[in-house]
Amino acid sequence: MKKHPERTVLITDAARSQDDQLRSRQIRYVSMMSVRAACLILGGILISAQVPLLPLWLALCALGMVLLPWMAVLIANDRPPKTKEERAADAAAREDVRRSLEPPRPEPDYITIDAEIVGEPELGRAGTDPGDGRGAQRASGV
Repeated sequence: MKKHPERTVLITDAARSQDDQLRSRQIRYVSMMSVRAACLILGGILISAQVPLLPLWLALCALGMVLLPWMAVLIANDRPPKTKEERAADAAAREDVRRSLEPPRPEPDYITIDAEIVGEPELGRAGTDPGDGRGAQRASGV
């Protein structure tokens, strides 16, 4: 008779089930709260033993008792990190939403200039300007 394995074989790249994620978060929370309880018990033992540097040890225990519940709640409510594909899909969805919300850009008004093509002016004699019509007068000295 063939025995089936306890855990199923993962043949896809699907994420862990919600139940598995919840279970691992519960384990992390309980372990951190156990460390907090250990800090409380250790503080009581340190007070009764009269150890050197007692204020420092008590401050460390108090710090552990105050910060550990806060960190435990943050860690227990955290989800597994997103994969690259999930991050890329989220970024694409945000870009689509941003594009749908921004107003359409107006088309620019194109300016059409209607003019004749003018060639370069021909230079006549020195000191004359063929464009002003007075070049001949200046050359003759009038």
